Amino acid sequence: MKSVTKAVVLLAVVALVLAAAGTAAQAQPKFVLKFNHVLGPKEPYHLGFLKWAKAVEARTKGGLKIEVFPSAQLGVEEDIIEQIRAGANIGQNTDSARMGNYVPGIAIMNGPYFAENLDEVARLQKSPTIKGFLDELANKHGMKVLSYSWVQGYRHFFTNKPVRNPEDLKGLRIRTPPAPIWQESVRALGATPVALAFGDMYPALQQKVMDGVELVYNNIPAGRFYEVLKYVSETRHIMLINFEVVSSKWFNALPADYQEILVEEAEKAGMETSRLIMDKLEKEVKQELTTKRGMVVVDKVDLAAFKKAGEKAYEVLKIADVKKKVFQEIGKK
Repeated sequence: MKSVTKAVVLLAVVALVLAAAGTAAQAQPKFVLKFNHVLGPKEPYHLGFLKWAKAVEARTKGGLKIEVFPSAQLGVEEDIIEQIRAGANIGQNTDSARMGNYVPGIAIMNGPYFAENLDEVARLQKSPTIKGFLDELANKHGMKVLSYSWVQGYRHFFTNKPVRNPEDLKGLRIRTPPAPIWQESVRALGATPVALAFGDMYPALQQKVMDGVELVYNNIPAGRFYEVLKYVSETRHIMLINFEVVSSKWFNALPADYQEILVEEAEKAGMETSRLIMDKLEKEVKQELTTKRGMVVVDKVDLAAFKKAGEKAYEVLKIADVKKKVFQEIGKK
C-alpha cells in the first residue's frame, strides 16, 4: 500500500514539473526581434520604439517580442544592415539614403526639399514608384521595410557662424552620414561633407575637426551639442524620413498574423511619434536651446536660394527624373 502511495505521489510530482515546464515554455516568445538604433534613450524615437514593442507583444500574446537597443548597442548601422540582409533576427532604424546604396532611386526620399510636411509623407504610400523600390529591397536585397511613417523632423545646419545662404557654408566641414544622397545634398547646399558616425560627432566638434552638423532639433539636447555649437540656421533642407527595416527572410518566416501586427503597430507608433515631434517637441526643444542653452536662431535665411542649390544633388546622382515622376504620382509640383 505504501508503495502505491509513493508511486501516486511521484506521478503527481512529475505531472506538476511537466506542467510547470509547459507553462514556462508557453511564456517564452516564439520569435524575437532585436531592434537597434543610434539615438539615445532620451530621444522621442526610443520611446516610440518601446511603445511599438509593447503593442506587438500584447497583440501576439507574447509570441513576438521586440527588444530595443538604443545608442547603437548592437553595432554601427552599416554592419547591422549587412546582418539583416543575411537573415538575422535584427532590425534597424535607418533611412532611404542608406537604402539608396542598394536601390539608388529610393534615395530621393532623403534628398533636399523632397517631402516638406507629414501629409506629403503619407501620400508617398500611394506612389507606385516608391512601392516598386520597396519590393526590390525586399525581394532582391533581403530588406523588408516595415514602415517609413517615422519622421524625425526637419534637418537644419548647426554651426559656430551664422549661415543665411549657400555661400555662407563655403569651406565649412559639416558632418554628414556616409551615403551618397547625404553627401551630395550637403555639397550642393554649399558645405564640405564629412562622413562620420553619429557617436563620433561631439568629440570631432570639440576638437574642431568639424565646423558643424546638420541634424534635427531633438538630436541637439540629447547629444549636448549646444556645448560646442552656437548657431541654428533653419534651412529645413531635409525632412528626415526614417525606415524601420528587418530581414525579409526573418519576416517571411513569421506567421501571417504576426507579420500584419508587426507592420500595423510600426505604422501606428511611427505616425504618433512623428506628430508628437512635429507638433510639439521641436518647438519645445527650440525654446530650451535658445532660452536656457545660449543657442541663437539665425534670421533672414534665404530658403529659396537653398532650394535652388539643392537641385544639384539630384542631378549629380542622376535621380532628378525619379524625383519628378514621384512628384507627379503624389500631386506635388
